[in-house]
Amino acid sequence: MATDTNKFQAIISHCKEYGFIFPSSEIYDGLSAVYDYGQWGSELKKNIRDYWWKSMTQMHENIVGIDAAIFMHPTTWKASGHVDNFSDPMIDNKDSKKRYRVDHLIEGHAEALEKEGKKEEADALIAAMEALLAKDDMAGLKLLIEDNKIKCSISGTSNWTEVRQFNLMFSTQLGSVAEDANEIYLRPETAQGIFVNFLNVQKTGRMKIPFGIAQVGKAFRNEIVARQFVFRMREFEQMEMQFFIRPGTEDQWYAYWKEERLKWHLSLGISPEKYRYHDHVKLAHYAKAACDIEYEFPIGFKEVEGIHSRGDFDLSQHQKFSKKKLQYFDTEINQNYIPYVIETSIGLDRTILLILSEAYTEEDLSTPEKQDSRVVLKFPPKLAPIKLAILPLTKKDGLPEIARQIMDECKSQFYCFYEEKDTIGKRYRRMDALGTPFCVTVDHQTKEDNTVTIRYRDTMQQERIPLNKIMEIVQKQIN
Repeated sequence: MATDTNKFQAIISHCKEYGFIFPSSEIYDGLSAVYDYGQWGSELKKNIRDYWWKSMTQMHENIVGIDAAIFMHPTTWKASGHVDNFSDPMIDNKDSKKRYRVDHLIEGHAEALEKEGKKEEADALIAAMEALLAKDDMAGLKLLIEDNKIKCSISGTSNWTEVRQFNLMFSTQLGSVAEDANEIYLRPETAQGIFVNFLNVQKTGRMKIPFGIAQVGKAFRNEIVARQFVFRMREFEQMEMQFFIRPGTEDQWYAYWKEERLKWHLSLGISPEKYRYHDHVKLAHYAKAACDIEYEFPIGFKEVEGIHSRGDFDLSQHQKFSKKKLQYFDTEINQNYIPYVIETSIGLDRTILLILSEAYTEEDLSTPEKQDSRVVLKFPPKLAPIKLAILPLTKKDGLPEIARQIMDECKSQFYCFYEEKDTIGKRYRRMDALGTPFCVTVDHQTKEDNTVTIRYRDTMQQERIPLNKIMEIVQKQIN
């Protein structure tokens, strides 16, 4: 697994410098593993969210979307198993007092082994860890850490506590007076909001199985070791779709959604070599099959999306705990049943990091006469925060007026950016760094023949086009 930590650090710095992503509450020294999206990051986020939403709801006649509340009745999380089972094995170093997620600690050691050229040892270590995690063998995990002489990165010692489970849900109080308050949880996933609304949507939408319910929303996990920028955060956004099917058809639908979701990723123009499927070794007790779609980030192959065959576990549990029937009457086979579910769940923040990792390019443009380079974000035009930059060559001679007119005509159709400060070369570089696919320059020739120079981000090629062709060229690319 090749990693490029320098590129990863460069992406993080670029995001801060160009208004994509900032550490949260930075003036107070920030909050670990919480981030704010800046002006261009929030546009990028919205464009990815909209693209996913459209591909799910608009392009599939049998999938509809909802937006469920973050707060849910506490019994929801008892039924879903989160109260009893939503935990990660943790270990503390007694000398540094630093807490580690066991799988991260072992994976870190395996990565170090691989860098030393000991790939077989690294693979064996990961295989042993996965087998122990599958059996929930806490003592075995501690032994594995000790046998491999895995040390704490801060104290440099192997003085470890026992391995124990740590629940990842954030709890809070619902109510105005603390004594009367009920303990409730911030949702750790968006899926349960879909399951508890299954009948509401099915009946009001007169939905026939198979059908899906999609949702985009915030989820919260009290990650002890949140790390790797926006890859693993405590507050994050998920894009999930639960697809309800007739029992017995789950294998074909699982295969369908596995393929369909990879197609969506590839529709972003990303090379298939950058993706792989990873089938789960440890399945949840109710799951029949589960796999991740992994993308090759600069920090190696990591999960961006999960596809899970969940059986009827979720609806059965909510039926049991709520004492309300959550069944579907199938007129085709004249039968009542609890539907089975295929889930697709993709992290929006991870997808943003994926798009940034794919787009971030450092180019050496030096010639024998002159040293030159640029950093460019090669976003797919449909996802780029700014679609078109409109740049008058000078601030005088009526050029800004023509540029403003173009801006007014185009800004209702797509996001445009107007700038007249600095040399045209500097403005081009700034737009490259923001990932803007098209720049239009208004110059003195524009006044004579109503043409402008359009510059293409990826090739830096420029051509003269009529004013009335600008909108058409941009829209063709972004649609």
